[in-house]
Amino acid sequence: MSKLISERNTDSLITTYKKDSMLSKLFEVFSITAEGSYVYLCNIKNDFSRWSKEAVDFFDLPNEYMYNAGAIWEEHIHPDDREQYRKDIDAIFSGSSNSHNMRYRAKARDGSYVLCSCRGLVFDDDDGIPTYFAGTITNHGYQSNIDAITNLKNIYSYFEEFSNSSMFGFTVSLFGISNFSDLNNIYGYEVGNHLLKVFSEYLENTFNNIDQIYRMEGTKFLILSKNYTIQDMNDLFEKMKEELRLGLSVDNLKLSLFIGGSCLYVSSKTVGAHTIYSCLKSSYYESINLKQGDFAIFEKDLDGNLNERLEQLNTIRDSIVKDFEGFFLCYQPIVDSKTEELVGVEALIRWKNDKYGLVPPIYFIPILEKDSSFSQLGDWIIHTALKEMKPLLEKYPNLEVNINLSYTQLEKKEFINTIEKIITQVNFPKKNLCLEITERCRLLDIDLLNNFTKSLRNEGIRFALDDFGTGFSSFSVLKNINVDIVKIDRAFIKNICDSNPDKIIVNSISKLCQEFNIDLCIEGVETNEIKEYLKQIYVTCFQGYLFSKPLTKEEFYNKYL
Repeated sequence: MSKLISERNTDSLITTYKKDSMLSKLFEVFSITAEGSYVYLCNIKNDFSRWSKEAVDFFDLPNEYMYNAGAIWEEHIHPDDREQYRKDIDAIFSGSSNSHNMRYRAKARDGSYVLCSCRGLVFDDDDGIPTYFAGTITNHGYQSNIDAITNLKNIYSYFEEFSNSSMFGFTVSLFGISNFSDLNNIYGYEVGNHLLKVFSEYLENTFNNIDQIYRMEGTKFLILSKNYTIQDMNDLFEKMKEELRLGLSVDNLKLSLFIGGSCLYVSSKTVGAHTIYSCLKSSYYESINLKQGDFAIFEKDLDGNLNERLEQLNTIRDSIVKDFEGFFLCYQPIVDSKTEELVGVEALIRWKNDKYGLVPPIYFIPILEKDSSFSQLGDWIIHTALKEMKPLLEKYPNLEVNINLSYTQLEKKEFINTIEKIITQVNFPKKNLCLEITERCRLLDIDLLNNFTKSLRNEGIRFALDDFGTGFSSFSVLKNINVDIVKIDRAFIKNICDSNPDKIIVNSISKLCQEFNIDLCIEGVETNEIKEYLKQIYVTCFQGYLFSKPLTKEEFYNKYL
């Protein structure tokens, strides 16, 4: 933690710093010329520093002038990178090193981590005594606001401009080329880049009365307008679909394009840029994956109030970066199919606040999974679940804690290290952890999933294939990836006593698991009639309201400890 000094002492140090005209001039010159980098200058004797205002704004630091800035900055550095950073800074201040050069991840104001390169040197005062430590921090997350390929404003410009405005009452759409990767693989990188340029020009010509077009990630383009209605956007999208299927001319080639699109109307200035983009991406992937490229409009909630839902999602997203305010976990017991004794527990995320009450996860998880902040929430869920369930291991040494994974977590290269670190911090036995691969995770590359599960299974962590039977990839995953448990979705269970098709499906999965020597957990067991029917087939454990609803930590402790 940073040292505390009085405001008077801080003001005195600032005044002393400013009197050193050479240092002030040097700082100003380097701050102006170091585009994309931030300058820092520290007096080692009193551990007082000045940092670029751009760094203060981007990383939400307390002030340009800081006492014990190294410790303050350390709190912004990713936990996995702090130890090496601390060693480097301690070496500078102890006099055992006169240079600093390392890369680390640092948390920005919006809660996301950006990669930074930090370089610094120690130099002497007029008496030859090492006194000053100065250098630059290069923010690799910093980008020009113009996309180099299309010359359109880019994603950074979108977030910057939107965050600095109070604009509302507009339609915003997201369009993208769904078959771009195929074309890029066939014709090559240069043709792919030229295609993006030609497509961006096509959009500008199509939306010639538009307020702004941004190139976002990959092939996605965001279009913002105060003049076009959702119906206008839908009509133009249908026209674009037909034209682009006939082909777009690129480098003497006629390339047939397939597109996806989504749209929503923003009527409130309290909804942030990140929330809007997350909602658009959610509907965009629905357009690509579920609607065969049909236009997807971000729907209203059950009460028909779209504006309230957007504000609600914005509040939930902000809660992630506010130390997970309002989030908590509930735990649903998993019982042995024969003895009905407790053998496991599934951690389930919940969110609640005074304005919106308890919001079901189905309302925010599918949307926020597209958000850059979601992996932080996923890591918090793992840490909290292991910490809160650890006391039960003394009474139930074989208790298995099941935690759902998000595909945004799996996509991160450092996620395996993150899990290892959390387990070490909590001192939780690996054999008691089971990670659930959800339906959305199965959309990831099969090799990525295989490498991930293989690495952690070698450490003793178990894996469950959740929602088995839904979607199109369940059997493909089971064929290519070693899992320990299959969980049958409740959709096949609720009518099983009366539905012959459900009986055939469940019986077939049961025989398959028995042949593969895989545990079978059946969710959604809500009546004794369902339970007794399922006891006739191969099944290892049950989960459902017949045994218990999801319980808060306190309720779970009262029932099982």
